[in-house]
Amino acid sequence: MLGRMKWGWLSLAALLLAAGTLSQWMAPAEAAKSAVEAPEESAANEADEGGVHMLGVSEEGKRFWPRWRGPSGQGWVEGDGYPVTWSSSENVLWKVEVPGQGNSSPVVWGNHIYLTTAYEGGARRSILAFDRSDGSQVWEAFAPADPNNARAYPKNGYASSTPATDGERIYAYMGGHGLVAVDLQGKIAWTAPLGDVSRAFHGTAGSPLLYKDKVILYQDLPDNAFIAAFNKETGQEIWRTSREGRVGWGTPVAIDAGDRAEIIVSSNRAVNAYDPETGEELWRCGGNTFEVIPTPVVGHGLIFCSSGRAGPTLAIRPGGSGDVTETHVEWRAAKGSPFVPSPILHNDLLYMVNDMMSILTVYEAQSGDLVYQARMGKPVREGFSSSPVALDGKLFFTNDEGQTYVVEAGREYKLLHTNELGERVLASPALVDGTWYWRTQNHLLAIGN
Repeated sequence: MLGRMKWGWLSLAALLLAAGTLSQWMAPAEAAKSAVEAPEESAANEADEGGVHMLGVSEEGKRFWPRWRGPSGQGWVEGDGYPVTWSSSENVLWKVEVPGQGNSSPVVWGNHIYLTTAYEGGARRSILAFDRSDGSQVWEAFAPADPNNARAYPKNGYASSTPATDGERIYAYMGGHGLVAVDLQGKIAWTAPLGDVSRAFHGTAGSPLLYKDKVILYQDLPDNAFIAAFNKETGQEIWRTSREGRVGWGTPVAIDAGDRAEIIVSSNRAVNAYDPETGEELWRCGGNTFEVIPTPVVGHGLIFCSSGRAGPTLAIRPGGSGDVTETHVEWRAAKGSPFVPSPILHNDLLYMVNDMMSILTVYEAQSGDLVYQARMGKPVREGFSSSPVALDGKLFFTNDEGQTYVVEAGREYKLLHTNELGERVLASPALVDGTWYWRTQNHLLAIGN
């Protein structure tokens, strides 16, 4: 298999994002008690219809960008006042250098922006805090050493996992350095060793999920693959369930399936659902390919799971039991699926950029009927890593060269703008209070009016 998949392995590091977040901004501790409390609702997006919802963050968390893909968990942005055009100089409020190297996306709570970074080939990894007003660095907290000296493919690097925050602590998965929780002043609250993950092919990249009193993450490996939950107050392991996946770099999501909550993992060869309280597997659905990076999105009673390099995308009805491959797949499509960036659901349509050919593909979410395809820029193999966002009836797709294609949501392709940051971009943006926060290869910058 390694010979047959040589080029796949060499380039797989585009995974990094799978990829896979005190003044008037500071959240009261009472409001931050639960990071996941209610179904996420979006006044600007009708995709929540159908009885199945992505579980959202606390009411206070909705004011910020506290996790991978924001409060909604799927790239939906509320509010107004965000610029839709920018360049390396236009609408740039500030720009600062980020020490070390990393591709994790920024998260925001209160007046701070949080990132992870790495030094010395991953030997040292840390969480960074920056001030939202001017980008100045506030503090840096280092993780424990990794006794196994894990390696990663250069494009992936050693800091691709996006942190999550509940306004009390910042939680970051640091690969072999463990799961780390830091308080808002940058003091280590606890660390949880995860065992030897040095055999994670091309390194680790998935982001932690906050669910009630738990921090949940998974790591697929050639052996000892697992999904596990940890107490967010103490770091104590609550449960751990073995998995069959051998390679994987995605992020779990929590959904309300109607009569129960489910933790969904889309990874190597299958999609699995777990009971968030016990870790018991509830159902599994085959059909994914070998390499899976995109995070699922949810709406219209379905879970949409894409796997690379070119498919398929599966639309699965949750709530089943056992093997649901033949009973709960509403539709599947082989055309247009992404390898690295996650899809985005907007109203009745599912949008995906195939980063192997730079082609935007749009499907009817409920039926799987193809709506249109359009090329965004020149065809580049693995040209997109950042996951898209939806804002004010527009979709924003950013490629690795820092070009953002602004597309009008709808049934026909209409390119409104092409914005250029002038730097390499692999991370996804965070959007809060009319400002875009971008991490580029070397910088953190704020884009606003």
